[in-house]
Amino acid sequence: MNLGWPSIKGLQEYSFIRAILTPKFHPDKSIRMRYSAFSGFAHLETGSLAQAYAACQGDRAALIFDRETGRVVDIDPRFPPDAEGPRPGRPKLGVVPREVTLLPKHWDWLAAQPGGASVALRKLVEEAMKDPRLQSRARRDAIYRLATALVGNAPGYEEAMRALYAGEAEDFAAHIEAWPPDVRRVLEEMAREAF
Repeated sequence: MNLGWPSIKGLQEYSFIRAILTPKFHPDKSIRMRYSAFSGFAHLETGSLAQAYAACQGDRAALIFDRETGRVVDIDPRFPPDAEGPRPGRPKLGVVPREVTLLPKHWDWLAAQPGGASVALRKLVEEAMKDPRLQSRARRDAIYRLATALVGNAPGYEEAMRALYAGEAEDFAAHIEAWPPDVRRVLEEMAREAF
């Protein structure tokens, strides 16, 4: 597939095009995203990204977790979440640029969809996100990531993760009982929607 660019070896076989996806909205916009900040096992704050970031100021060991995914959030100190001003991307719309690599036939199909590739991809993602099985799995994955980062070596960790993925809420609660209280409380809050 030649897109009219100068001849580049391999370009006829594959096209790499940057697409803009919106997996999440800006934290302070229409969807209330929650973040939890920890320093070691101590829970510092749960709230918006700006609140969690403010609670971590001066604590070099602090980590901020996205409660939706369980992933650690990296923040560029040049663009703190509470600061107004220019930021990379299109933050007012909640758009986050990412790169997607597809075969030319997939790009052709996306380009033929009403609204173009970005609209079609957003619709596909939104539809998939409504599947209850995938939602439950995503919540369990978030618990797994947060627990692994904070207490991956704790007693009962492996048993708790097995119980989590087996859907055994009582066993999961029993295995995390001896874990640090702040970590246990946040995991219990997250687990309410996972079982």
